[in-house]
Amino acid sequence: MHPFHWESAHGNFGDDLNLWLWDFLLPGLRDVHAQTLLVGVGTVLNEALLPAGVKKLVVGSGFGYGSAPDLSDPAEWDVRAVRGPLTARRLGLDERLGIVDPAVMVADMPEFRDLPKSGGAIFVPHWESTVGGIWPTVCGEAGLGYVDPCGEARSVIGKIAQAELVVAESMHAAILADAFRVPWVAVTTSQSINSFKWQDWAASLGVRYAPRRIPISSRAEAITKGGRFWGISFEGRAHEAEAPSGPGTPETMLMERQAEPVSALRAAAKKVLAAPSIVALRQARKAESQLSADRALAEKKDRFREVLAGIRRDYF
Repeated sequence: MHPFHWESAHGNFGDDLNLWLWDFLLPGLRDVHAQTLLVGVGTVLNEALLPAGVKKLVVGSGFGYGSAPDLSDPAEWDVRAVRGPLTARRLGLDERLGIVDPAVMVADMPEFRDLPKSGGAIFVPHWESTVGGIWPTVCGEAGLGYVDPCGEARSVIGKIAQAELVVAESMHAAILADAFRVPWVAVTTSQSINSFKWQDWAASLGVRYAPRRIPISSRAEAITKGGRFWGISFEGRAHEAEAPSGPGTPETMLMERQAEPVSALRAAAKKVLAAPSIVALRQARKAESQLSADRALAEKKDRFREVLAGIRRDYF
């Protein structure tokens, strides 16, 4: 048996933890049922993504993109749990199978237990926001630590576990923060965010997803997302993502009639233009945070452990 791993070209800790989490939860899984694919953490339950003709053991994955797969063939699908009630409903499953995202079980791993708190607040963007974004600069100005979601998964998770507050655009940053009992605030930089997966997980633990809006941090980020930056729409202009600033762009206008080196001016201009992002992120840091009830989380983890026990009984 081997875990399915959706791999982002940029890296994404929420998907990458599949590489090692299941060896902790189901020791020895790689030595049994070599042709079975374990479908665990991630929004991967769609018709196009998972291979056909392969036995798939679903343990906590979610729906959120594309078309829902046909789960009617028991020779190909063994669904033991999905991420939440919305996924269960969308796939025609008993809602009791919508337990919780498996990532919450990371908090049980010895290497992440009893880590000292750093005493700080951090921001973890969605991995797409790192393409062209200047979030390290924005965080520095807003008084938050920046954590790159494309970094090595264990390192990212350790920083979340040690934080005192997580401002999360990354859903798995919120999931891990909640699992480590670190208060979190949800934010988004995109109006086209897929909220279904967030709502699915939130419903599983009785929290709510009502993200605070954070403006895009740079022109390059707006281009890659097809968003707006200082009133200018960049929809359909992704080919410009690596292009230098041209005449009439906000950065160029700020740099005109200056005598300093262009690189220093551009950095200063970017910081000035990111002011709305800085203010909004600073406000998010001060906003009311969330945390699921201890009892709700414990109950869902106990139910997930029962699922794991059933898998060990039937597959090992």
